[in-house]
Amino acid sequence: MPEFSRAVLDVARQAFSKRAAAEQGGLLSGQDPTEVNLADPLRLWIVQVGVIVLTTQLLALVLGKIRQPKVIAEVIGGILLGPTAFGRIPGFTQHIFPQDSRPFLSLVANIGLCLFLFLVGLEIDAAIIKRNARLSVTVAMAGMCLPFGFGAALAVPLYHTFIDQSVKFTNFMLFTGVAYSITAFPVLCRILTELKLLDTTVGIVVLSAGVGNDIIGWTLLALSVALVNAGSGLMALWILLVCVGWTLFLLFPVKRALHWLARRTGSTRDGPTMFFMTVTMLLVFGSAFFTDIIGVHAIFGAFLAGIIVPRDGGLAITLTEKLEDMVSIIFLPLYFTLSGLSTDLGLLDNGITWGYTVAICALAYIGKFGGCTIASRLSGFSWREASTIGSLMSCKGLVELIVLNVGLSAGILSQRVFSMFVLEALLLTFMTTPAVTFLYPPEMRVRAGGTGANYVTTAHGGGQGAEDAAQRSEGFEQGREEDSTRRSRFTIVLDKIEHLPGMMALTQLILPPPPPYTERALATSGTLEGSTDMLKGESSPTPPPSSPAVSIDAIRLIELSDRTSAVMKGSNTEHLLNTDPLLDIFTTFGALHGVPVSNSLAIVTFDDLGSSVTEHAKRNDSQLILVPWLPPHYSVDASAPHGTAPATSPGDASHSSPVTPRAGHIQNPFEALFRATSSGADNTDVSVVHSQFVRSLFSSSQTDVALFVDRHMPGTHKHAPAGGAYRLFVPFFGGPDDRLALEFAVQLCANPKISATVVRVSKRELELAQSGNSMEKPQINTDERAVESTVHHNTMFPDTVYAHATTQTRLQSETADNIAWSRYTHPDASSDPALAPALSRMDFSEVGTPAPLRYVIKQALSMAHAAADERSRLLVLTGRSRRLAVENHHAELKSVMEEHGGIANEVKRTVGDVATSLVVSGCQASVLVFQASVSADRE
Repeated sequence: MPEFSRAVLDVARQAFSKRAAAEQGGLLSGQDPTEVNLADPLRLWIVQVGVIVLTTQLLALVLGKIRQPKVIAEVIGGILLGPTAFGRIPGFTQHIFPQDSRPFLSLVANIGLCLFLFLVGLEIDAAIIKRNARLSVTVAMAGMCLPFGFGAALAVPLYHTFIDQSVKFTNFMLFTGVAYSITAFPVLCRILTELKLLDTTVGIVVLSAGVGNDIIGWTLLALSVALVNAGSGLMALWILLVCVGWTLFLLFPVKRALHWLARRTGSTRDGPTMFFMTVTMLLVFGSAFFTDIIGVHAIFGAFLAGIIVPRDGGLAITLTEKLEDMVSIIFLPLYFTLSGLSTDLGLLDNGITWGYTVAICALAYIGKFGGCTIASRLSGFSWREASTIGSLMSCKGLVELIVLNVGLSAGILSQRVFSMFVLEALLLTFMTTPAVTFLYPPEMRVRAGGTGANYVTTAHGGGQGAEDAAQRSEGFEQGREEDSTRRSRFTIVLDKIEHLPGMMALTQLILPPPPPYTERALATSGTLEGSTDMLKGESSPTPPPSSPAVSIDAIRLIELSDRTSAVMKGSNTEHLLNTDPLLDIFTTFGALHGVPVSNSLAIVTFDDLGSSVTEHAKRNDSQLILVPWLPPHYSVDASAPHGTAPATSPGDASHSSPVTPRAGHIQNPFEALFRATSSGADNTDVSVVHSQFVRSLFSSSQTDVALFVDRHMPGTHKHAPAGGAYRLFVPFFGGPDDRLALEFAVQLCANPKISATVVRVSKRELELAQSGNSMEKPQINTDERAVESTVHHNTMFPDTVYAHATTQTRLQSETADNIAWSRYTHPDASSDPALAPALSRMDFSEVGTPAPLRYVIKQALSMAHAAADERSRLLVLTGRSRRLAVENHHAELKSVMEEHGGIANEVKRTVGDVATSLVVSGCQASVLVFQASVSADRE
C-alpha cells in the first residue's frame, strides 16, 4: 500500500505534461477559479486551503471556550466539509473538492502527516518511561491488552454485518484492536498541560504510560499494514524483518551519527544550524520513503526519525518550534478534511447501525477506562486518582483517526464502519476534559515532590497555608499584630528578562539590615589606634533582636500557547528549571547576597496565570507576592520638545507651569505602557493585556500583593545612586492597602541606607485647610491636624471586594487606621524596641488639602528632584484602595488626566487612583502598589 510514493509519481507525471496556455486572463476573462486544471492545480488548491483553514479556526475559537483540544475542531470541520453537511449542498463538492483534485490535496496532506509524526516522535522522551517504569508499564499494558481484546471480540459481529467477505478477518480484527488500544499521546499532553496535571502523581503516570502506549501502538500499526500488504505469511515475515532491521539501523548507528553531527555543528548549544536542519529533513523523508516502499506506511518511518533526534540542549523543542506552525495550520487540517470527505454520518441511518455505534463507543471507553483504572488501583492509587488515569488514557484524538484512515485506504474498513469509528473517536476525545475536571478537581489533586516509583506527595494547597492566610487577614479590621508586620517569605514573579533589574533592586531593599558593628567597621578604616579610641569613646548600641531570615521563591511564568513546543516545555519543566536564564541569573543574585532562592516554573494558559501564582504562594506560605510591571520596550527620545521634564530632573515640573501632552510629544518612558494615545496604541494594548493578568492576581490572591512599577530606564540618569540609597514617600489615606504600605515602609527603613517621608493626607475644604493648627510633637512634622471624622467613599468600578461597605466595616477600618498611625507616630514603652532605628529615619506629618492627589503629585515631584541631587532614588509606596478607601478621588483624578493626558481604563483600575495620578503626571519615581490579603469568606 505505497500510497505516498504513488501520489508523488502521479503528481510528477502531471507536472511534466505539456501545459495548455491558451487562456491567461483568469478571472477577468470569465474563467472559474474553482475549475479543475490538472496542469495547474494551484488555484483550486488555494481555494481549498482557505475554506479548510477558516472553517477549522472558527470552530477552534468556539470549542476552545469549553476547553476542548484543537483536534476536535479539525475533525468536526472535516466532517462538516464532507458529505455529512456541506456536501449535501448542490455543487459544493463538485466545485470545492472535486474528485480529480484530491490527489494533489492528498499529497500535501500526507507530507504534512509525515511531518506531524516526526513531531510526535520528537515529543516522546524515553527518559520519562525510565523514571517511572514500574507504574507506567503496568498501566500501559493494562490499557492496551483489555481494549485490544474487546476490539477483537467486537470485530466478529462487525465483520459479518458490515465488511465485505473478501477482506480477511485477521486484518480487520487487527485494525479494530489497534484502534481500540491506542491512546492519542499529543492530545493527552495538551490536556495534561492545560489542566495543570503535569506535576501531579496522576499526570506523571499518565504521561509515562502514554509514551509507552504510543510506541507500542505505532508498532502494531506497522505490523498490521505489513500483514495487509503481504501476499502470504512468508512475505509478511520478510516485511516485518526488514522493518525491524531498519528500526535498529536508525536507533543505533544513525542515532549516534546524528548526535555527533549535532555536537559538531553546535546545534545542541545554539539551536539547529541550517546544515543540521537539512540533514534532518532528508532523514525524515528518506526514512518515510523506505518504510513506504517495503510495505509499511510512510508515517512509521517519519515517526522513527523523530525518536532518534538528540534531546540535549532542548534541540527537540527548537526543531518543533521551526516546523509546528505550518504543520498545525495548513497540513493537519488538510488531512482531517480528507478524512471528513470519507466520513458520512448519514450512513448511520438504521437501528442496527446505531446499535453497533453505541456498542463501539461503550466498549472502547470501558476497555480503556476499566483496564487503566484497575491497574492504577492495584498500584496503590485511590479510586479517584485511578479513575482519573483511566479517563485520561481513554483519549483517542487524531492518532486513532490516522489508524482508521490507513485501514480505509487499504480497503479493510467500509465507509459505514469508518464513520462509526470516527464518531467514537470524536466522542471519547470530547469526554476527556469534562470527565477529568469532574473526577479530579484542583482541591483533590496530589502534587508529586519527586519522580520515580517512590513518590513524595504533598496535598494541594495545604491546610496550614490556608490557616496562615486567614490569620494574616485578621488584621483587616483591628490592625496587624506585631509578629506579622515584618515579612520574610516572598514570592517574586518573573516574566521577562526586562523584569530582572527592577526585581533585583527591590529584593536588595527587603534584605535584613547588616549588624551595627559592620557599618561601624566599614566606616572606620583608619589606623588601629584611631579605631581603639573611637571604641573607647562611645559605647556600641545594643544590637536589635535578630531579624527573621528572608526566603525568596522565584516563580517563572510561561504562557501556554497552542503550539506543540509549549506542551513539550510543560512536560520538561525539570530541564527548563535548570537552564532558564532568568531563574539562573536571579538565583546567582540571591547567592551573592546570601539569600536562599527556590525556583519554580509554571506553564499555563493566560487565563490561569493569576490563579497559578495564587496557588503557588499559598502552597509555599508566602507573606507577600511581588509582581513587576515594565513598559514593553525602552524608548528614550533625545529630541524631546522644550518645556518637558527631562528624566534627569523630574522635579522641574513642580517649578514650571504644567504642560499639556496634547500640545506636543512628552518624553515619558512610561508612555509606552500607560499612555492611551494613537502614537502608543500598540503599547497600550500590551499594557491592557498585562493588566488583566495583574487584576486576576489581585482578585484571586489571599496573600498580600505588591505591584512594582519600575520607572528607572537605561540612559535616563546621568549619575547612578550613591551606595544604593533610597528615599521612600508614603501618602497615607487610610484603608487596609495603605496600612500595608505603611508597615512595609517601616520594615524597609530598618536598612540604614533607606529613609522615608510619610504623610497622612485627608481631604478638607479650603476654609478648613487654612485654619489648621500645627502639632508640638518634635518627632512629627505636622502641617495640619484632622479635626473631624473622615467620610468614606468607594471608588468607581470596583473589582476587588474586601468586605461589604457597611457602617460597621467603615468604622473598623478607620479605627485600624488610627491604631496603625499612632503606633508609629507615638511609640510607647510597650512598643517593639526593634522599630526604634527604623522610626528614627522616618518623618511623619499630616496635611489637609482640598486637592489631595495634586498635593501628592507635587510632593513626589519635589522629592524626586531632591533625590536626583542627592544621587539617590525615590520609591513611592501607596495602596491600591479599590474598596474601603477613605477618599473618593474620582473627580480630581478626572481633572488630573484632562490636564496631563489619560490612560487605558483597564490600567487605571489595576493600579488605583493614587498610582494613576503619579503615572500621568510624569513623575519619574518608581511606584510600589499594595493590596492587603483577604480571607476567602470576604471575597
